[in-house]
Amino acid sequence: MLRLGNILLWMAAVIILGQARPNVKLNSQSSSGLRSDCAANVMRLSLDKALAVGNQLEVEAINGTKHILLTPSMAAQCGYSMESDPWGNTRIYTSLMGCFVDNKDDATFNVGLRLQMYGENPSDVVSHDVSQTCSYTRWASREILCDRNYMEVSHHMANLDAEAKGQTRDSKDDKLNANPEASGASQGIWKMTFYTPEPVAMVLQEAEQAGYAAKTTSSRLVMRSPYNTAETYSEDVAGVPMEVFRVSAYYMAPQGLNVVNLAAACPKGGVLFTEDMISWHVPRRVTPLLDGSITVSEMHMGINGQRLDRGQMAARRYRLSTTDFHIVVEIPVGSPDGYYKSHAPDDQYHINYFVEPMLEVVWRADDTQDDTRYKVLFPIMTPLMPQPPQVQDDTVPETRVFSVLLGTFLHDVELRNITFSTGVLTVEESNAKGFTVQEHSLANGAKSFSLQVPFDADVVSKHNPERMVTSYFLPLIFGLIILPEETHFALPVDLQASLQDVGECYPSFAGTCDQNQFYISVKFGSHGSNFKAIDAVFELLTSESVKSRIDLFLLDRANDWVLADLYLACYFPLKATECHPNGTMTAVAVKPSQLTLKDQSCTPQFSDDRFAYFAFSVDTCGTTRTFFDNYMMYENEIRLSYNNTKGAANTSPVDPDYRQTISCFYVVNETQTVAFSAKPRTYEPAAEMGTGHLMVQMRLAQDPSYELFYQAEDYPVVKYLRQPLYFEVELMHSTDPNLVLIAENCWATLHEDRTSLPSWDIIVDSCENRDDSYATIFHPVVSDSRVLVPSHIKRFSVKMFTFTKDEEVLKDQIYVHCDAVICDTSSQADGSCRGQCVHPPGQSYSRPAGVKRERRSTDSTRQRQISSGAIILSNL
Repeated sequence: MLRLGNILLWMAAVIILGQARPNVKLNSQSSSGLRSDCAANVMRLSLDKALAVGNQLEVEAINGTKHILLTPSMAAQCGYSMESDPWGNTRIYTSLMGCFVDNKDDATFNVGLRLQMYGENPSDVVSHDVSQTCSYTRWASREILCDRNYMEVSHHMANLDAEAKGQTRDSKDDKLNANPEASGASQGIWKMTFYTPEPVAMVLQEAEQAGYAAKTTSSRLVMRSPYNTAETYSEDVAGVPMEVFRVSAYYMAPQGLNVVNLAAACPKGGVLFTEDMISWHVPRRVTPLLDGSITVSEMHMGINGQRLDRGQMAARRYRLSTTDFHIVVEIPVGSPDGYYKSHAPDDQYHINYFVEPMLEVVWRADDTQDDTRYKVLFPIMTPLMPQPPQVQDDTVPETRVFSVLLGTFLHDVELRNITFSTGVLTVEESNAKGFTVQEHSLANGAKSFSLQVPFDADVVSKHNPERMVTSYFLPLIFGLIILPEETHFALPVDLQASLQDVGECYPSFAGTCDQNQFYISVKFGSHGSNFKAIDAVFELLTSESVKSRIDLFLLDRANDWVLADLYLACYFPLKATECHPNGTMTAVAVKPSQLTLKDQSCTPQFSDDRFAYFAFSVDTCGTTRTFFDNYMMYENEIRLSYNNTKGAANTSPVDPDYRQTISCFYVVNETQTVAFSAKPRTYEPAAEMGTGHLMVQMRLAQDPSYELFYQAEDYPVVKYLRQPLYFEVELMHSTDPNLVLIAENCWATLHEDRTSLPSWDIIVDSCENRDDSYATIFHPVVSDSRVLVPSHIKRFSVKMFTFTKDEEVLKDQIYVHCDAVICDTSSQADGSCRGQCVHPPGQSYSRPAGVKRERRSTDSTRQRQISSGAIILSNL
């Protein structure tokens, strides 16, 4: 429990002041925000917070024409106290026995105060003069007042005179007793002896310099002491810590020098707290004040210095009771006569409660019949009570709006800003952005705050924890402030909501086959077109067909989900082995890697990424022969090739065996009738011309080194205007040095169709187009680790361009096409086969103006047609 002396506000107090008013004298009926009234032996002055807006308050006591500044020490010495709540509501208490009170016969008391309110500018001062007249005649023989910052005791003088008769002086005080007039005490108090409990003697002037006050009135002797002085001491009374002030006062009376013993004892503790109740315990017998048995005649409780009657106490559920040792005042936490205050230590919201009860007890000494009025003004502040705000998530996912209610808070809390994932927004900025921030006032004076944010706002993040479900996340930090101290604290809140993706369509696959290809149809649904196809694989090879399978997956790449899949397997016609009457065998093998026959020197005559084609005589390559019945069988095996001794078969020590057995059957015993006749020959016999398939490809190199090439997935390729394009045309899978590849004609088109218009010639009749200001450049080809036969490759470059019409670019892309001719150098060369850009003398190799390119035949046995992917012109 804290006595409010720790928070007394005088010169340094900052009080809130709303408006300037002229100097006026006010009474208890004033409606200006200043109210004064009398509460038994004290006068109360209330200053409403409406007058207190951020200004400094000074209080002066008016004593006739004099104005005395009431510093904290002067106030405690002279019987003034003040208490302010955090919002500027202020109460000033004045003891009717105070130093500067105009006392008329201890019955009428005129109290004058001046309130000086200073603004930010020192010259901006507003003064309020307040005067209040109080009448009080119900003085007890002894009055004890325990206020916030001082203890006061007064005795009736008639009782003091009676008590003084027959008293003897302490021999220790002979020095001070020798000459009262020497201390200026020819009338009134001369000297005092304080008991700490050891005696300490002072004359009046010394006591006043030490902070004590002593005076006599027409009928009373008054002593006053601040708390925690050198001459006060603590004493435990019935378990309650008390501060005790005991003094013997010597004063001059008409009949001579008198001495009287005075004492005051005020509680400094004795408060017990529960969650709902404050229990204040005061000793029933304040032993430092008693010399014998007493009888309690009156007992009252009050609030803020004002008594309450039984009806008022019952309405507030206050209770005043006694035990064997204590008088107990019980006040419910949250009663309307006190107030709550917010705090935020370590960013955790707490509240406490403040109330100022009063206890007034009158007892009578059984032996002297003298009355004592014991009055205590006792501010009480509860410990901090945690009050974690409740976060009520009112989000209904179907409305696609986050809705949260935060509270409750006391009225002194305000919401200043909200931190979103994108940054901090004030309340005003949040509302301007389309969010809804509101403050809600409750009937009990508390408040709460609400926030609404749409799911599609940029501050909301989302992801899919499972298929067809979207989860939305809204991390928040509410920035709150406590007034008037402007204490900041933060409250983090994380909101989450999940929503079934209504209207989403599941993707699906369907597939069929014919004798040559797979046909796949994909219904993507509402998840886009991200799909992955695993290359077709061969599952089974028979003598008449091959079984091939393709695997496809429709993917959600953001979550790595497989939304749909398809596994399609089909049989495709394939003649795996053929036996020829001339004793040769041909075989086609599915190609997993490098394949050979039993004799590893027998490699495929032709192979690509999928197949290997073997042709060999039955008496070579390790072929075995077996006779049975009327048949003769030749058999060989297609195997994986490993680096081993030439001619020796081997299998991998790690990989599984790959073996494909091929065999041919011939009838051994068969009779054929053959007729023979001779005719004269007119020409030498010759074998009939056979046909085969040669592959040609065109690639775009990344630079003039022709080492790195763009792949299919790199297209379209982006190039700058006039940036060189390096092309390479290559005859594939041939090592025949007698073959030569000629780039016969090359041209560019706007569209992928090689016959589309407009078009522009790059190479004409195997030479550069002389009509082009940026002529095509042919680059030499030499043998290296990749190029085995240089005549199988042609390289040329052309600068990037685009098609225009009326100085407008038609489209920022081109396609390049070529017709390539494969020539046999061992035969008579004519036309393009004379060589790259070799023509009879006088022949032009530029196309005449206006001549359109004819649609080229696709049936030529020597000619191959090739095209590039899209090449896009960069606008940067």
